[in-house]
Amino acid sequence: MDENQTKVVRGFILAGFSQTQSIETGLFVLFLLFYVSTWVGNVLIMVTVVYDNHLNSSPMYFLLGNLSFLDLCYSTVTTPKLLADFLDNEKLIPYDQCIVQLFFLHVVGAAEMFLLTVMAYDRYVAICRPLHYTTIMSRGLCCVLVAASWMGGFVHSTVQTLLTVRLPFCGPNQVDNFFCDVPPVIKLACADTFVIELLMVSNSGLISTSSFVVLVSSYATILVKIRSKEGRRKALSTCGSHLMVVTLFFGPCIFIYARPFSTFSVDKMVSVLYNVITPMLNPLIYTLRNKEVKSAMKKLWDRSGLTWKKQET
Repeated sequence: MDENQTKVVRGFILAGFSQTQSIETGLFVLFLLFYVSTWVGNVLIMVTVVYDNHLNSSPMYFLLGNLSFLDLCYSTVTTPKLLADFLDNEKLIPYDQCIVQLFFLHVVGAAEMFLLTVMAYDRYVAICRPLHYTTIMSRGLCCVLVAASWMGGFVHSTVQTLLTVRLPFCGPNQVDNFFCDVPPVIKLACADTFVIELLMVSNSGLISTSSFVVLVSSYATILVKIRSKEGRRKALSTCGSHLMVVTLFFGPCIFIYARPFSTFSVDKMVSVLYNVITPMLNPLIYTLRNKEVKSAMKKLWDRSGLTWKKQET
């Protein structure tokens, strides 16, 4: 292809959900509520973990606080632009901003996959080796594992982004989604992308599928190693919230990334599930099923109330 024909496209048009303004306005209100709920829930968990001495000293809740931070980042990569586009008929995104969004989407998304795997290992040690739990899952190791999750996400996303930016874009510029992601963007390239698609599927698809298999295997191992019914009941109670989060997050990711980049009509709805809904539901899942978190939140609320009353007097 001629050099003058490459990278003619300076921006993309995001498809959005509807061309009807009244529907877009209604969706704006709905997704704004989702986004505010995501911020309130995840910030509340982070603040609770930081200010409660018991939760702050526990590896499980230290990792939970980091998961909440990742959920905030993940939702913020796509949702503010989505909200703005509900009020904008054109839904334009410059090429550079599209690539930046794609990059950070995969950094945070892959980091969350790795962190969920770390959390599964934490539950395995806590349940199967309780006497050695605090020794194995030290704060230093937890910090190293969290940093490794971020580094893994950075390496993964760098590969995805470099493969994308090397492609020429000179034809259609409508991205068939509400944000820039690898599958819909590279379909617009003016080149044969078969080999690149295979590389990307082997990257994203392998990470999401292998992480999910490791997670499910770890929980199955926990249940197999516990002999008593009471122990299994407690293990199911402890791991139940983790399994719900894992299913909600990994199911859609595997559906999108572990297959060739062909388009299905449900892709956009599936993207909403893991980009918008899951970060909002994670705090609810963990708090509603966890007595310690609910108790710590109540103490924090009571403490803040007393502080406010003292200031008034």
